Amino acid sequence: MAAVSAHGWRGLLRCCPFRAVYRVCSSGDDRALREAAELAAALAPSRERFLETTAQGRAFLDVTQAAWPCKAFDHLAKIWRGPLAYPVAVAVASAGHDIPLEQSLAAYLQALAANWISAGVRLIPLGQTDGQRVTAFLEPVVAEAARRALAATLDDAGNAVFRADIATMRHETQYTRLFRS
Repeated sequence: MAAVSAHGWRGLLRCCPFRAVYRVCSSGDDRALREAAELAAALAPSRERFLETTAQGRAFLDVTQAAWPCKAFDHLAKIWRGPLAYPVAVAVASAGHDIPLEQSLAAYLQALAANWISAGVRLIPLGQTDGQRVTAFLEPVVAEAARRALAATLDDAGNAVFRADIATMRHETQYTRLFRS
């Protein structure tokens, strides 16, 4: 796990659009908001990842808008009709409800890591206790990823996890799958 602590934040730099979307949500810069939403969808390295992030984004927006409506969602719907990546939907909700960027980004990344760990607990014989140990181990990695994402720009967005990206491309054509991704 030492490699994760040293380099794990790199795979999380896709959250840069989160920061950009959050910041432009209240600025009124519709062009920048559209560009950030477009980039977030384009960062999906495979068809399967694209379906995953856009399905989660749409589901998050629909549920959140039904339970906690905000003008930011209405505005986004007016200016962006393209695919909605999950980090964009969460960032719009956070900005629309005035949840501070630092806290919302950290919570988003912690939830992302928790989802991965949950999949691991179900898929491999990891167990609940070891899953919690992994969560505890990843706390500083998530905090570092959030810190770096707050300082990053859209030019920094993306990653270099070729093996994982190739695996998702192979996964989308497998006959049997346990998870969409």
